[in-house]
Amino acid sequence: MRNRTLHQLLQAFTEDSGLQLAAETARGAEIPFEVIEEPGARSALYCYRPLTGNFIRSRMGILDRLPTYLPAARMIATIDGIDAYLRKRGEPRIPPDDRERADAVLRSFLSAVYAESSEFGFQPERFAAAYTELETALYEGRQVALVVAPLFGLALESDDVPLGEGLSLARGENMPDVPPEAVWSTPGEVEHGTVLAVLTLEGDKLAGPPLTAARTRFRRLLSALRLFDDGSYALGPLAWARLDGGPWQVAPLGGSGRARGRSTLVVEQEDELRAFCSLVARRTPRAGEVAWALNRFEMARERIAPLEALTDDLLALRALLEPEGPDSGRLAQRLAVICALPGHRAELAERVARAVTLERTVIAGLAQPDANADALFDELSGNLRALLRDILCGHLDSDVRSLADELLVEAAAETAA
Repeated sequence: MRNRTLHQLLQAFTEDSGLQLAAETARGAEIPFEVIEEPGARSALYCYRPLTGNFIRSRMGILDRLPTYLPAARMIATIDGIDAYLRKRGEPRIPPDDRERADAVLRSFLSAVYAESSEFGFQPERFAAAYTELETALYEGRQVALVVAPLFGLALESDDVPLGEGLSLARGENMPDVPPEAVWSTPGEVEHGTVLAVLTLEGDKLAGPPLTAARTRFRRLLSALRLFDDGSYALGPLAWARLDGGPWQVAPLGGSGRARGRSTLVVEQEDELRAFCSLVARRTPRAGEVAWALNRFEMARERIAPLEALTDDLLALRALLEPEGPDSGRLAQRLAVICALPGHRAELAERVARAVTLERTVIAGLAQPDANADALFDELSGNLRALLRDILCGHLDSDVRSLADELLVEAAAETAA
């Protein structure tokens, strides 16, 4: 098996389709048959062969509404070689549109699994034969590289969440061919395996597993998750890679902090995360104040002690909102006018000022951890996350300092009036 993700998505879609088709026949839908003459010793014999492919074709409008259809179609649309598979299966026309081609592949694949059958129970041996035929056509003369790495702090409702361009998230316990140490590396974790970041790349000739590309893509995914919500996430220190189903090789990935707790990505959030990851990859600046603030935001997320992270978050906020330096004392008011409603701006400004005071005690080595400081850190990091996310999404201009000053002038005029 070269593409584990494709195998899992197709198996889930095949099982769901079998249940749906069985329900259709139970409600009275009839599978068409053709009569075949088989010559006998003394007289012609006739047998009836079910035209399962025609039956499936007539019900693709129902099957494409199954929850497992869209993930499988998206995965297939990203793979080169589907034209060869359709020609091999005898399709008279190759659709020009990616979505239509993916639909044709799924229809043809189901027809291969349930060929000449009038029952739609899932049969592993028939699925395996149909999948081998598909994978042979898709990857003939091509190589497939796979890299996986543990992603701590995240839980999935779905077994697999494709994110585009070969990148996906997967529940490790559902990947039996992955080394156990990659899945069960969380200390004390016995009930749930670790979620894995998975990168699958293919090409005519690959020099080896694309570890350099995987490090970049995994770090970018981690950044997107940290901006996406307020969860605490971290990558494991090691990655596992292999080429064309060969032996697994271990490679260092680099530390990325420690996750606190575990946030669940629900099914309804998957499309939003997919779009957000694409947006972050396209719009993350390489230089300037926003790029510097993003780097500081990342550093803060990788600190073990929240009080140390507080100083990084304040440095990031100053890069965005207080270019004059901390002596100007303008950070608190500027952050409050952007991130709080008018009735709550004074309170937020007071808490930001308290964070600045706490920063000085941290630098002097006098700060002591307490619940109030942790709550202050969480609020400050949440406001920084919101600012960075809105800048990347285009909801805020990158010059948020000028915007804050304009809002402060307007607020002063309203108060005077």
